[in-house]
This record gives sequence, structure tokens and C-alpha cells, in this order.
Amino acid sequence: MVNKNKLSDDLNKLRQLEDADQAVNRKLDEFIHLLEKSELDSDNIKRLKTRLDEALETKLNNKNLVKEIQKISALGGDNLDNLDQLEFLLTSHHLDSREAKKIKINTRVLNVFRLLVGILLITLGFAMIIMPAPPYFEMFTIFYFTADDGFTLMDLISLVIVATGIFIMIKSLINTKSNG
Repeated sequence: MVNKNKLSDDLNKLRQLEDADQAVNRKLDEFIHLLEKSELDSDNIKRLKTRLDEALETKLNNKNLVKEIQKISALGGDNLDNLDQLEFLLTSHHLDSREAKKIKINTRVLNVFRLLVGILLITLGFAMIIMPAPPYFEMFTIFYFTADDGFTLMDLISLVIVATGIFIMIKSLINTKSNG
């Protein structure tokens, strides 16, 4: 009994998708008919073409689909409901493994870039602490160790830069572990 209800629900969803496809085709025919009758200049035609290309490219990229699949996978709850939602998404959208690989590669490249920025910030911060700065660049001293040496505002700024670099590195490594 449950399988019959599930099967009929799935068939209804697929019929709705087919009806939606037919509606899109009708609207496209109407759009073409309007274009043929209109007296648009070349600038307006280029703008329409750009908007249409952007909409089609967004539909082809399926980035939203992958995000929806990840969201459904991350949700807790009834596994059968999650499977039904995933099944509906996969039957209603075209998902290619090449697109999933592209998204994974983009995520890895972003994490590596973040890691490099973190290393660069840490190096910059320590270089600012170690290398001597001119007296007019040292600003004022916050805490004196001796009469001639102490902890300056420049050292504090350098430590903030190092801490930021460490935070970015740790965040990047955590993202790499969770996505890998």
C-alpha cells in the first residue's frame, strides 16, 4: 500500500515537471513571436541576449542544485523523506559528475588560496616584529622592558596580523578536512 502511494506521488511529480516543461516551451514560443513583431534596436537586442544567456548559464551550472543536495543531506530527520527529496531533485535536474568535480576543485583551490594568505600574513607579522623599523614608524611604547626597549604599538599590530593569519590557516584546514 505504501509503495503504491509512493509510486503515485512520484508519477504526479513527474507529470508536473512535464507540464512545467511544456509551459516553458509555450512561453518561449510566445517570446519568439513577440521578438519577430517588435521593432527593437541592436542595443536592446544585445541586452536581452545577455540576460537570456545569463539565465541559461545559471540553469546549466547547477550550483544551486548541489547546494540543495548538500542541504538535504545535512538535514536530520526521516531518511525516507530525505531520500524522496533527493530522488525528486535528481530526476528533475540534470547533474553531471564533471560539474560536481568542478565544484570540488573550486573549493580546494579556494582553501589552498586561504592557506597561502594565512601563511603570508603570519610571515608578514613576524617580519614586522623582527625587522627594525625607523623611530618615526615605531609609534609609542605601551610597555617598557628597559629604558630603551619595550612593547610598542607596532608590535601589537604585528601580533594582530599574526593572529589573523593563524585564524585563516586554521579555518582553511578545517574546511579542507570537512570537504575532503
